[in-house]
Amino acid sequence: MLPADHPPVNSGKIGLLIVNLGTPDAPDAKSVKRYLAEFLSDRRVVEIPPIAWQPILRGIILNTRPKKSAHAYAQVWGEDGSPLAAITARQARELQQRLGQEEGRGVQVDYAMRYGNPSIDSRLRALMAAGCDRILLAPLYPQYSGATTATVVDRTADTLRNLRWQPALRTLPPYHDDPAYIEALAQDLGAQMGALDFTPELLLLSFHGMPQRTLELGDPYHCHCRKTARLLTERLQAEGARPDLRIETSFQSRFGPAKWLEPATDAVLEAEAKQGTKRIAIAAPGFSADCLETLEELAIRGREQFTAAGGEQFAALSCLNTSPAGMEMLEALMRRELSGWI
Repeated sequence: MLPADHPPVNSGKIGLLIVNLGTPDAPDAKSVKRYLAEFLSDRRVVEIPPIAWQPILRGIILNTRPKKSAHAYAQVWGEDGSPLAAITARQARELQQRLGQEEGRGVQVDYAMRYGNPSIDSRLRALMAAGCDRILLAPLYPQYSGATTATVVDRTADTLRNLRWQPALRTLPPYHDDPAYIEALAQDLGAQMGALDFTPELLLLSFHGMPQRTLELGDPYHCHCRKTARLLTERLQAEGARPDLRIETSFQSRFGPAKWLEPATDAVLEAEAKQGTKRIAIAAPGFSADCLETLEELAIRGREQFTAAGGEQFAALSCLNTSPAGMEMLEALMRRELSGWI
C-alpha cells in the first residue's frame, strides 16, 4: 500500500517488443534518402571507417540511390503503407490476441523498426509508460548477424542508457535451427508449392547477402543460413511427396564492389535458365515478413531475370508473415522466452 501522498506508480506489467529492419515513411526520394542515411550510417551495417565511408555515402550514394529505390518501393507499396511495417504490425496485433489474455499476467505487445518509424526508442518508452517493467525484446531475424540482431540490441541499449528506471530485459535468441521454425517453414512452403499450377523443378532458398568479410571476421550468419537450408531441405524431403524437387541456397541483394556471400541469387536464376531449368519456385526463409527484397527484388526482378534467360514458370513464395504456421511458431517462441513471467 502506497502512502496517500505518494505519486502514482505504473508498474508490474510485461511487455513484448517485436522488431524488424525498417522502411521509409513513404515511397518517395526524400523519405528513402532519410531512411538510407540512417541505415547506411550504422557502423554494424557498413564496417568501413566513417572518415572514408561518409564522403561516399553523402556525396554519391544519397544523391543517386534514393530515386531508384523509391521507384522500387512504389511498386510494392500498399494501401496500408510499407508491406514490411504493415505485416509486422499485424504480427504484433495477432500476438497481442494470443498472449494478452493470460490469467493475471497479460502481455502488452508492440512493434518497432530498427531504422525509420516507429522507432525502438519510442516504443520502449511507450511500454514502460504503460507499466511494463519486464520486457522481451524480439528481433525477428531467424539467423543472427551483427548487422541485424546486434544492432537492435545496440539501439535498445542506447535507450536504456538514458533511463533512470530501466526495465528487466530479455532478448529473443536466433531461431535458425529451432524445430518450431523449421516445421513452420516446411508446412507453409509445402502448402504454397502444392497450390501452384505447375510443379517446380527447383526450390531456391534465397537469403539476404552479407559481405564475405563478415564471415571471415566471425559473424555466424552464413553458417546459420546454411543450417536453416539443410534442416528445411531434410524436412521437406522427409515427406517424400516431391522426390524430384531439387533445393539450392543462394544470397541476394549484393551492394557495392566488395565480395559478397555466394552463390548470388540473380546469377543462379540466370544460370539455371540457361542450363535448361524451366520451372522454379523461390522462397526467402530468412525474412519474417515480405518486404522490398522479396516483393520487388525476387518476385519482380527475379522473374524477369529467369524468363529473360529462357525460364518459363516462376513463383515467388510468400514469407511466413501472419500465416497460421508462422503465427503458431512466433507464439511458441515468445511463450518460451516469457516463461516465468507469464
